[in-house]
Amino acid sequence: MELTDRERRILRLVQGSLPDSATPYADIAREAGVTEDEVLDLLGRLKAGGQIRRFGATLRHQHAGYGFNAMVAWYVEEGMDEDAIGHVMAAQPEVSHCYLRRNCLDWPYSLYTMIHGRTQEECLAVVQRIQERTGVEQYDILFSNKELKKTSMEYF
Repeated sequence: MELTDRERRILRLVQGSLPDSATPYADIAREAGVTEDEVLDLLGRLKAGGQIRRFGATLRHQHAGYGFNAMVAWYVEEGMDEDAIGHVMAAQPEVSHCYLRRNCLDWPYSLYTMIHGRTQEECLAVVQRIQERTGVEQYDILFSNKELKKTSMEYF
């Protein structure tokens, strides 16, 4: 998709944090030197065209009291339906990310979930619930020690 300079200016502003105001799109328009209608039109076209999948807020889970998170690598045995299992995992409210990836070499895991909880025990309880609901018995839990980066992608 070919973008004009005006559209790039708008997108450069919306790819980060939106202004904390009652009129964020008007604020973006003013900073980009365009009208609010141009901002809304561009975002609507990109959403309708599939270039933007979603437009929403990012919750900083640590600031909301969810200081524990764990990436869980799941080994799905041959013959099990990875897609169906992934949908069960992704439906859990404590799971923010769920990915299916090819396994390789000595790393047999193909499904990955990111689980958030207030305590390590809460995270472990979610893992247990997922294990019971999916029948996936082999997994490794990798608890985070420190967050080094959490930002949105910057394209322009």
